[in-house]
Amino acid sequence: MSPPGRPRPLSLMFLLGMGMASERINCPSRCSCQYLEVNCTGQQLQEFPAAIPLDTRQLILAANNVSYLPAVELSFLADLVYLDCSKNLLGDDLDFTFIGVAKLVYLDLSFNNLTQVTFSTFSHLLSLVVLKISDNPNLVAIEKDAFANNTWLRHLDVSRTGLTFLDTSTVQDLPNLRFLGLSDNLWHCNCSFLDFITWMTESNVHFPDADNITCYTPEGLRALKMPAAEAQLHFTCLTQLYKRDYIFLCLVGFCIFFAGTTAAWLAGVCAIIYELHTSKGEEEEEEEEDR
Repeated sequence: MSPPGRPRPLSLMFLLGMGMASERINCPSRCSCQYLEVNCTGQQLQEFPAAIPLDTRQLILAANNVSYLPAVELSFLADLVYLDCSKNLLGDDLDFTFIGVAKLVYLDLSFNNLTQVTFSTFSHLLSLVVLKISDNPNLVAIEKDAFANNTWLRHLDVSRTGLTFLDTSTVQDLPNLRFLGLSDNLWHCNCSFLDFITWMTESNVHFPDADNITCYTPEGLRALKMPAAEAQLHFTCLTQLYKRDYIFLCLVGFCIFFAGTTAAWLAGVCAIIYELHTSKGEEEEEEEEDR
């Protein structure tokens, strides 16, 4: 006899069999399904798969030809925590795509055709911990407040993209950030980028493949690693004056000189007028006394 309240072995096997059969029935075409997981890797899918079980926690769509993620279909997967869409054809129209999957913790969008990241792209993913958007060669812009709501973000990878600039506040205000991939980008190391480089050298964030985080432009700093670039930019931006700086200083000096000269001239004119007025008053008093 089995202990009270515990299913008999045959009943348990029957229930498990029914559950597995149910999973097979609900599994999308050309995908494999396990408990709470749907894996559609490398199936040459052109579109987001239909009939995904609503309790799916992990969805893998890697290595397909999907060019669009439907926000409505994704919103049905409210318990989704892991989404891998790497190596697809996703473009720049991802704003509000993830509005219905607020529990998402892991998101991989690497090896796609992203062109920009705005505040609306990931702002609803309040639980996001890992975000991979590396290997998007057309990604040229990330808004400075793009990750403002992703305060749990710990791992961010933007390596091998078309980025030339990243505002310091974009990553500086992420309290849990520990891993930031920046290698093999087209960084433009000018004076505007100095604050970001300084933050890199002073932060506790780990930068993997640091030897390949180098300047791409200007020509004089090409292939220079960030610590060396920081020293060079400190000298260039904070001590060395450009032609426009000399012109500005000359204009300021001329303005000061002109203002001083004008003030002195006005003071002199006022003094002369005062003297004339005083002298005239004294002469009138003398004439009255003589009378």
